[in-house]
Amino acid sequence: MVTIIRRIKEKIKNITNSMRFTMIATYLAIIVTTLVLMSIYIISLLSENLYSTETINMFAKANIISETIADVWGSDTSATSAQKFSDVVERSLAGTNIRGVVTNKSYSVLYDTNEESQLIGKVFMRDVLKRALDGEQADIITTGENNMRLISVAVPVTFSGEIIGSVYLAESINTIDDTVRTTRNSLIVFSTLIVILIGMLSLGMSYIITSPIEEFIAVAKEISKGNFSKHVEVKGHNEIAQMAQMLNYMCDELELLEEKRRKFVSDASHELKTPMAGIKLICDSLVAAENPDPAMVKEFLGDMSDEVDRLTRIVERLLVLTKLDAGGNSLKLEEVDIKSLISQVVKKLTPIANAKDIVIYVDNHQTEFSPILLDYDKMYEAIYNIADNAIKYSPEGGFVHIDLTADNDYLTIKIEDNGPGIPEGERDRIFERFYRLDDSRARDTGGTGLGLAITKEAVLMHNGTIDVANVSDIGSVFTIRLPYKITIGGQNEK
Repeated sequence: MVTIIRRIKEKIKNITNSMRFTMIATYLAIIVTTLVLMSIYIISLLSENLYSTETINMFAKANIISETIADVWGSDTSATSAQKFSDVVERSLAGTNIRGVVTNKSYSVLYDTNEESQLIGKVFMRDVLKRALDGEQADIITTGENNMRLISVAVPVTFSGEIIGSVYLAESINTIDDTVRTTRNSLIVFSTLIVILIGMLSLGMSYIITSPIEEFIAVAKEISKGNFSKHVEVKGHNEIAQMAQMLNYMCDELELLEEKRRKFVSDASHELKTPMAGIKLICDSLVAAENPDPAMVKEFLGDMSDEVDRLTRIVERLLVLTKLDAGGNSLKLEEVDIKSLISQVVKKLTPIANAKDIVIYVDNHQTEFSPILLDYDKMYEAIYNIADNAIKYSPEGGFVHIDLTADNDYLTIKIEDNGPGIPEGERDRIFERFYRLDDSRARDTGGTGLGLAITKEAVLMHNGTIDVANVSDIGSVFTIRLPYKITIGGQNEK
């Protein structure tokens, strides 16, 4: 029993904490508040209008009676002369339920349409009469016997500028109260129906709005589990549909990144495993050999040193890529003389080129270049990687041509070789990490498959572009374009 109660409480809590419940409650609260305020305003306006209209009507009748009897009455305020205007009062109030009373200025009743009251000749004191005899036109709403509500008005009767009496009219407003009450009840019924209708519409709308969100949550849970293949169904062209498109796009990107991550881990493991396996094989061979020849030991140790060097290069390149990924916007910009940077690259690579009888020559086309803002180390690494590859893949006796040109906006660096070239279908992939056109040849040249990936990252960080094309049927040319104005963190640097 306790478990059932706990589950019910949890279910109620989940419902009340849900977005759907919040939306419905909010809609209903707004509608109910609006309807209540509107009903109060309508009832108040109706009541005020009905009471005001009836009061104005009674004042009009009272003033007509006052003006008429003033002429008949004159200055003679005796009861006998007062009887002369009884027909005036009765004629003015004919067809109504209004009670009419005429008094002199001493509050003595001269005429009363309610004969049963027996007030004629007696003092009739009312607050509105006092105010009328003071020269005002007074009105008041009171509650009499049997909870009967009355509107009472009183106006002075004047003759020759002197107040000689008053006219008092009173009428039950129960009919008006009934009209107001009926209207209020109708508004309550109408408002209740509106609330029910809005509640049903809100429920439907909440399902329409929250169903995609629930689907988003389900997909997000799958993403948190590493399943990026789930997608949200896109319906329509509204904001929710745009969110669905963005979520699907994010899933596709995450899936692509996950594939790249797995491939990277697999490739890195393979690349690290290969030299390690070579070192292990050499060590096992030395351990297994009895009285090994010193020359053989020296050869094995040399091979082991080569494998360690290769392993070191792979680790260093991986560290460079890791730094680029971790701090992609971190550039140490400085004004760089591009000719000096190219000269340093050529100087470093000349011994390697000489070993293959390869000529490196630089074509400036112009004497001086404007200094350009660069991260010297990153751009040095980028140009070095391309030129180093050009030497590695060019035949003996070949060449590497570095061409520099510039205009007002861009500096262009072209590095051309006369190697085997790059097939058109492979040109986009050569910038992928660990990608090689020819694995066996790359290993022979000591390549890690990471150099061009590092180069592309460095160029993109400088807002530049890099592409590759073949020159005729032999050789490749890499083109780097770097802007003289570089945008860092949303600001232009020049």
